[in-house]
Amino acid sequence: MHVKELFNLQGKTAIITGGGRGLGEQIAKAFAEAGANIVLCSRKVEACEAVSAQLQENGVETLALKCDITNSEDVQQVIEKTLGTFGKIDILVNNSGATWGAPAEEMPAEAWKKVIDVNVTGTFLMSQAAGREMIKQKSGKIINISSVAGLGGTDPKVMDTIGYNTSKGAVMTLTKDLAVKWGQYNINVNAIAPGFFPTKMSKVVLEQGGDAILGRTPLNRFGSEDDLKGAALFLASKASDFVTGDTLIVDGGTHAFT
Repeated sequence: MHVKELFNLQGKTAIITGGGRGLGEQIAKAFAEAGANIVLCSRKVEACEAVSAQLQENGVETLALKCDITNSEDVQQVIEKTLGTFGKIDILVNNSGATWGAPAEEMPAEAWKKVIDVNVTGTFLMSQAAGREMIKQKSGKIINISSVAGLGGTDPKVMDTIGYNTSKGAVMTLTKDLAVKWGQYNINVNAIAPGFFPTKMSKVVLEQGGDAILGRTPLNRFGSEDDLKGAALFLASKASDFVTGDTLIVDGGTHAFT
C-alpha cells in the first residue's frame, strides 16, 4: 500500500468530543483535511457549529451536536445521529475534559467528582457506546486524549491539579485495558498525552508556570496549532493498524527531562 493511502481518511467518519475549540478543533481539522466526515460534540454546541462550518470547506460532511458526555442518554443520541447520517463510526476521539486547580488537602469533593466524571467516566461512556458499533463492524479506532500530567506527579507551583492528573493517569490505563479486550474485534485503542499547548484550559497554568515549563522542555516552546495533527492522524489511519494500547507523548520532550 502506498504511504499516502496509509494516511488517507477519505470516506471515514470520526466523532470528536470537545471538538469546538483547542486540541479537539486541531484534531478535527487534521481529519477533515485527510478526507474524513466529522461529528463534533460538546456541551457548548455553538462552538462546534462554528468549527463544523469551517471544516466543510474541505469538502467533507459535518455534524455539530450538543452532548454532555457524562450523560448516557446524550452519548447514545450522538451515536444514533452519527449512524443515521453516515451509517458507521470509524474513529472516536475522546477529547472533552475538565480540570480544577486546588491543593490536594483542599480539593473539594464535588470538584474532584466533576473532573473524574468528565475525564474518566465520560471517556468510558463514549468508548462503550461507539465500541458497540465498532464491534459489529469488526473495525474501529479509538483515541483517548490523556496528558503528560498523568505520567506522574507535578510540581504544585506549576500545576496543582490532583484530580486532573489522576484522571489522565486513569485514561492511560483505560486505554490499555480496552485495547486488550477489544483487539479481538480489530479495534485499535490508543492515547495521546499532549504536553503544554496554549488553550483555554491551560491558560492559567501557562501564566503562572510557563517559564518553569519551558525550562524543562528540550524543544523550548509550547505546542502549536499544528503539533497534534500528525500524531492524531497516525493513530486514526491505517498507518497505525499494528499499534494498540499505546500512549503517544507529544510534549516537546518534557517527559524526558531529568
